Amino acid sequence: MQIYKVGGAVRDRLLGKPVTDIDWVVVGASTEEMLAKGYRPVGADFPVFLHPKSGEEYALARTERKSGRGYGGFTFHASPEVTLEEDLIRRDLTINAMAEDDHGRLTDPYHGQRDLEARLLRHVSPAFAEDPLRVLRVARFAARYAGLGFTVAPETLDLMRQLSESGELEALTAERSWKEISRALMEDQPHVFIQVLRDCGALNVLIPEVEALFGVPQPEAHHPEIDSGVHTLSVLEQAALHKQPLTVRWACLLHDLGKGLTPESQWPRHIAHEHKGLRLIKAVNERFKAPRDCQELALLVGEYHTHGHRALELKPSTLLELLQSFDVYRRPQRFEEFINACEMDARGRKGLEQRSYPQADYLRGAATAARTVAVQPLLELGFKGPELGEALKRERLKALKAYKEAASA
Repeated sequence: MQIYKVGGAVRDRLLGKPVTDIDWVVVGASTEEMLAKGYRPVGADFPVFLHPKSGEEYALARTERKSGRGYGGFTFHASPEVTLEEDLIRRDLTINAMAEDDHGRLTDPYHGQRDLEARLLRHVSPAFAEDPLRVLRVARFAARYAGLGFTVAPETLDLMRQLSESGELEALTAERSWKEISRALMEDQPHVFIQVLRDCGALNVLIPEVEALFGVPQPEAHHPEIDSGVHTLSVLEQAALHKQPLTVRWACLLHDLGKGLTPESQWPRHIAHEHKGLRLIKAVNERFKAPRDCQELALLVGEYHTHGHRALELKPSTLLELLQSFDVYRRPQRFEEFINACEMDARGRKGLEQRSYPQADYLRGAATAARTVAVQPLLELGFKGPELGEALKRERLKALKAYKEAASA
């Protein structure tokens, strides 16, 4: 029985990055031996055990064989006869197919260390093409390590393209897809994730609504980058640079989907793209079963981001409607995330990345002005029910008029 540290822990140590999660593989052991040593079984599909003291996961060395469609379409075989090399060859990338024993000795049968030095994301074996989830995983690793100069090996991109064309991606469950997408969006360069998916044809399968933005022009005066798809990637890049949460990054990815519906005869203008895009944003939200907070913000940003950009020009009544739409009285954080998404949209334009965005503080001030209207005096005046709601609205409108006049002075 031999125990090895495998995968990401070995890769990140060699890259000089912090090691957070450690995966262990056990060679030459049976389920019975693991149980006898106090390990607790947790794997439903194949033998994985929790260490009796540390609680870390230890998996028996195993082989796998394709037996059906999709991520779950595999038959696994674990036994004491399975070698370390046989276990490692079933992994996705060479840089994830290295192992280390308790003396720090490296086992690297598929030249992962060489690819680390060459900054290449390369598949281990042709079996890579059997698992559609690997398309998303490789694109995610590309987003994580792009800052270190990593790129996807051309032959691996070819296999990813084959998977995209095979129909296998459609077999992925919404939950598995969302898990990879959400993790990728939180990487250092999430725009690289989208670009790699596009390069291998997977974006057109998974999120055709985003693919449709590429090649669609916008007015150069507002968008020096012109291309709607390029703009979307730039907005996502800004969201990552400004350390925005997942909700904001998801909204940034989807905010302009309506531009993909504009007839060519109307280019480069996109009249009412905010409203036209809502059904597309809703469809993408539902396709991946995105969490509710991500869904809500994406729809609100899609509908109102141009209001955000025009905040300084909005009439007090329009401003009040905007604040009501976000329920800023009970959900202040959601409005703050909207403001941040609008700022990322404004900065995600070629040459305008450092522009100031006074609309942000103006909107925050407007929300504060509306929230400072007290309910108690209105209750004391005898207002209740729908009448109270109308009275509150009138007082908030007065507060916003005063705020706008003060801001303009």
